[in-house]
Amino acid sequence: MKTAPVIAALARRPREFEQILVHTGQHYDYDMSRIFIEELNLGDPDYMLEVGSGSHAQQTARVLERLEPVLLETAPDVVLVPGDVNSTMAAAIAAAKLGIPIGHIEAGLRSFDRTMPEELNRVVADALSELLFIHSPEARDNLLAEGLSGDGIHYVGNTMIDTLVAMRDQIDAVDAPGRYGLNRGRYLAVTLHRPALVDGPMLGETLRQLNAISAELEVVFPIHPRTRASMEAGAIEVGSPRMQLLEPLGYLDFLGLVAGAAGVLTDSGGIQEETTFLGIPCFTLRANTERPITIELGTNTLLGLDPERIADLPRLIDVAKDRPTQMPPLWDGKAGERIADVLSGAEIPLEAVPGVL
Repeated sequence: MKTAPVIAALARRPREFEQILVHTGQHYDYDMSRIFIEELNLGDPDYMLEVGSGSHAQQTARVLERLEPVLLETAPDVVLVPGDVNSTMAAAIAAAKLGIPIGHIEAGLRSFDRTMPEELNRVVADALSELLFIHSPEARDNLLAEGLSGDGIHYVGNTMIDTLVAMRDQIDAVDAPGRYGLNRGRYLAVTLHRPALVDGPMLGETLRQLNAISAELEVVFPIHPRTRASMEAGAIEVGSPRMQLLEPLGYLDFLGLVAGAAGVLTDSGGIQEETTFLGIPCFTLRANTERPITIELGTNTLLGLDPERIADLPRLIDVAKDRPTQMPPLWDGKAGERIADVLSGAEIPLEAVPGVL
């Protein structure tokens, strides 16, 4: 979702750019990877590293080992890395070791929680990157506070929103709520996968709370493989007929469920942004967020790492539904083009972006 708009923008300038797509395979099964490639029309990757699952160290090591020969063979002028997964950090390290400039898409986000692997990945990728593509004002402040040069920071907007804008008609045409027998605006969409929540006893309490509120608000829960494995290991069952547990969904189905929901419960970062754009109240079951702009705009509410807060959701959704939708600057579907402009040598003046200076 973060790279598709950039790939499309570069493809529209074949005289300026030759691009090579590398799929590390950190997300390797069909439901978590291939279906997104197909639905977003990315085309077949030029290289498949197939690093698979494993510990953080194992995944990072495999990416380093398998990406280095690709970089030596192709000798790129720049390596673009998106987001905050292990592959992001590993690819940045591999490129930096070879002296290849790096551009980080979604730079500068900080939860300030170093117990989160994603936070470490973000910090390392930013420290090694010459081009820092940001999508919210506080990201610039974070990078400057860490001693990074303002010359490399480019406020381009949010490429995930580019994808949502481009795919909106297809998302609506799929009618995911209808496919799953749900009434629009009358159900809660759920996605939970972070270790702090799903790898311990809080997962059982979370599901008990979801069972309880399903009496007044239907629940649909596409389950991440990590979450399902924890449920099976703990013999956790769901008894409510008004709570649907689904296999992982593709982009169109999942965003269709989000767009039709009364609200969304998540521990994901990106969904906090997508719900902001769609005007759907978001409730984040975490103690912190690297997307504080969603809190400032009132589109997202931090519940803390406290499953008992789930009981408040029907009331909180009722309060949130009358709030006007607000959008951060440059979340307009054109971030990919701005990144292409920067790569071609054009400068985006920060003074033109509201709220940056």
